[in-house]
Amino acid sequence: MVDACQTKNRLPFLPQLPHKMSKLLTLLFLLVGIANAFHFYVDTDETKCFYEELPKDTIAVGKYEVYELNLNTREYEKVNNLKVELTVEELFHNNHKVVNQKNEPIGQLTFTSLDTGEHRFCLTPRHTDWSKRARHRVFFDLAIGDAKSYVDSKKSSEFNELTARINELSKKLQHIRVEQDLFREREMIFRDQSESTNSRAVKWTLFQVAVLVATGVWQLSYLKGFFVKQKVV
Repeated sequence: MVDACQTKNRLPFLPQLPHKMSKLLTLLFLLVGIANAFHFYVDTDETKCFYEELPKDTIAVGKYEVYELNLNTREYEKVNNLKVELTVEELFHNNHKVVNQKNEPIGQLTFTSLDTGEHRFCLTPRHTDWSKRARHRVFFDLAIGDAKSYVDSKKSSEFNELTARINELSKKLQHIRVEQDLFREREMIFRDQSESTNSRAVKWTLFQVAVLVATGVWQLSYLKGFFVKQKVV
């Protein structure tokens, strides 16, 4: 006989999960966002852009770090005479800018997409004085969805194997969720267009029928008057 004190906290229809799997599921439900990491090199006054399709009312949080190459040490360092221009444009709305900022080399931007469509993120490092053009190293992490789930890609090496697997699985699940939202948006647009087209077709058909009936009535009236005048009837 099994002791009741040992079974009262169990679910009767679920098997007992291993401890490692239990930790995996617990951490998985704590992660609700998706992060995309970019790492590239760019020269001063050169603009680099990338594209991301976002559904309506989606929170996007971007963290960036820009370093400059020191020709003496051949290492990338933070400098004080550098600013970073950041822009976000809605390509589906005549390249309308929703973000246009000039910030410090290390910082973040946050915005909410106003409509569903493709967005262009651009970054340009610029000197605040007459310094020569230099080479820059850029880290850019973009979190889509719930900003609380944002995970900095530079710190990924600090996670153990279990946390890394959870992060990867969470990204895949969130990507599926974003794709589903986009599909629903497109389905609604297609349904509205179909209903509008059908409505116009019905109205045009009714208009044609009305014109034919009116034409027939007028022809009968005209012929009757003509025959009366000719004393045929």
